[in-house]
This record gives sequence, C-alpha cells and structure tokens, in this order.
Amino acid sequence: MRARGELARRLGTADAVTVGLGSMIGAGVFAVFAPAARAAGGWLLVGLVVAAVVAYCNATSSARLAARHPESGGTYVYGRERLGPFWGYLAGWAFVVGKTASCAAMALTFAAYAAPGYERPVAVAAVLALTALNWRGVHKSVLATRVIVAVVLAVLAAVVVAAAGAPAADLSDVLGGDPFRPLAVLQAAGLIFFAFAGYARIATLGEEVRDPARTIPRAIPLALLIAFVVYAAVAVAALAVLGPDRLAAASAPLADLVAAAGAGWLAPVVRAGAAVAALGSLLALILGVSRTTFAMARDRHLPAALDAVHPRYRVPHRAELAVGLVVAVVAATADLRAAIGFSSVGVLLYYAIANASALRLRPDENRPVRAVPIVGLVGCVVLAAALPLASVLVGLAVIALGAVIYVMRRGARASFASTRTPSG
Repeated sequence: MRARGELARRLGTADAVTVGLGSMIGAGVFAVFAPAARAAGGWLLVGLVVAAVVAYCNATSSARLAARHPESGGTYVYGRERLGPFWGYLAGWAFVVGKTASCAAMALTFAAYAAPGYERPVAVAAVLALTALNWRGVHKSVLATRVIVAVVLAVLAAVVVAAAGAPAADLSDVLGGDPFRPLAVLQAAGLIFFAFAGYARIATLGEEVRDPARTIPRAIPLALLIAFVVYAAVAVAALAVLGPDRLAAASAPLADLVAAAGAGWLAPVVRAGAAVAALGSLLALILGVSRTTFAMARDRHLPAALDAVHPRYRVPHRAELAVGLVVAVVAATADLRAAIGFSSVGVLLYYAIANASALRLRPDENRPVRAVPIVGLVGCVVLAAALPLASVLVGLAVIALGAVIYVMRRGARASFASTRTPSG
C-alpha cells in the first residue's frame, strides 16, 4: 500500500525522454539562434557545441545523482544530501525563481504567436489551463507533451528540408567568416544553454519514475542527444540560408528562413509550431517547478501548506496551484525581458551545484569520471560570467536575497529553540 504523501511511479523511459524533450525542444529553438548569432556571428555553431558539452556534463552528473536520490526536487535534493542544507536550498531557490520567470516567458511567447494583441490575457489563460491539466496527473501531462513534441519535430523537419532545397543556401556561411572572439562565443553558448536545460525536468520527477536507478540515467542523455541533433540541424539550416547577419537581425528566424528558402507557404505552419512549442515548454516547466516547490515545502524551506499530495491523482496539487497562480500573475503584469536574463544565471548556478554534488559521489555509487563534473562545474561558472553584465548582476542579487532569507530563517529557528530550552 502506498504511504500517504508518496507520489505515484508511472513514468517509463519513453515518458521521461518525452518530458525532457518537451522542455528542450520548445520555444527556444524558434528564437535562441538570433541573439546567439548577434553575439558570435559565424561562430554560432562553436557556441552550440560548447553549450552541448557543458549540458552533457551536467546531464551526466544529474543522471548519476538522480539514480541515487530518486526523489522530487532534483538538485535541491542532491545539494542537500551531498553538500549540506544550505547548498540544497540555494539550488532550489535558483531553480524556482529562475524557472518561474521562464514559465511566464513561455506563456507570453505562446500568446504572441497564437493571439497577437491579446498576449497577456491569453498567456494567463494558458497557464491556468495547463495547471489544471497537471492537477489531473503527471501521466496525462506526459501524453499531452508527447503530442506537442511530435508536432514540433515535424515542423522543424519541414524547415530543414526547405532549407536543404533552397537555391540561396550557402554552406560557406555555416562556420567562421567573422573574427573569432572567445568571450562572444561563450556568451552565445550561455544563451543556447538556456534552451538545453530542460533535461532537469526528468530529474525533478524522480519520485514519479519507474525503476529510477535504470530509467533516469538512460533518459537524460538520450533526450539531450536528440535535442542536440535537432538544434544542430536547425542552426546549420538557418546559417546556410540567412547567413549570420540576417539571422542576428531576425525577430522570427525560422519564419524568415522558410520565406528566404522560397517556401513562404510554410511560414504560418512555423508560427503555429512555435506556439505549440511554447505551450509544450510551459507544460513541462510548470511540472518541474511545482515538484521542486513540493520538495522544498516538505523540508519547510517553503510554506508547509504546499507539502500535500492529492488523495486521488497522487500529484502535489497545492504546489502546482501555487506555482500556476504566481506564474499567471507575473505573465499578467511583468516585463520579462530582464527576468529571463537572471533566469539564465539561476539555471547555471543550479547546475553548478549539481556538478559539485556529483563530485561527492563514491566510486561504489557509480560516480562519473571526475573530469565530467569538474568540466560541468567550471563550464557553468564561465558561461554565467560571460552573460550580459546586467543579467549577471540582477541574477546574483536575487540569489543573494535567497541566501539572506535562509540565514534569517535559520537564525529565527535557533532563537526560538533557545528560548524553549530549560535553564539550569
């Protein structure tokens, strides 16, 4: 009989891969290459490879840790168990704050493609609808994500095929051309990494995966590999047809790509695919943030009322509702351009803590080759530092606020305990 408060284990390897792809192959692939091209120019593909290497190291560390700690919360749990309560809390704080902003951004992206001129009300409606879907159970959410991933992959395949047959395609624009600037390439890698980071959703669902010691280490690298192949194909197509300068200036890069390739009839399909992709990312993001919120509430780092599992659907329904309401408020009121910047910093800090946690695994716990978490840790720090200065400063300020809250709460608890200790 399942204990009270325990989530249902329903997800197999294919389901877990689908959740990861739903986060990685989302709205990012329709937008991320333009700012990355502005940073790195013709060296965009090098930035993509750097981001993929760092993501692979992070994925490997996360997979090994998830197999040892198959609980909801991801790096929040790994940091707590391997480095201490403060580092686990800091990882959870970075994840919840950063990804809440990302949820609102995905909602607004969906609305911009689906209902131009009505972005905010449509974004709020999308958030509330997906929160209700998640409430009915993670299995239903995975089924919806599978449909969304299939649609997006079909649209991206059509884009790549159109580019391959374009008379204007020039493979000489695919690599190089501009002076090589290492800092610019690292900045592009940091921007692209944000789109790769969805594999964390697999780890945060650790308590709902069947046979997590086998499933999670398989699902995370597989999802990452598929995402890398898709991103590389789309990047090559965009550079070959548009070139670095036109790609950097594009507001809707893939719609511009198919128009330049002589397949303008595909532009509405691409826009619809972008809207569906944003919806898929939003679905998976809400799923992951709510699980980390649930785990932090279980440890009383967030309000205890959020530590509840629905008696019928076996999901953390109060955490899901709280996350959905906060995201809806942000989507209705905030300008998220600056928020996405500090979200990138938060994501990279989250994975830096994951790699540091993996270094504490013992050899008998299937510890990865030590170079893997070391490269991941250093890579996260370097990519975060290479992001635009304003994003770095805002992100660090928000992380510092979380640290201050932790210290103040711990001090208050210690003071309360001391007043209850009998004297003499």
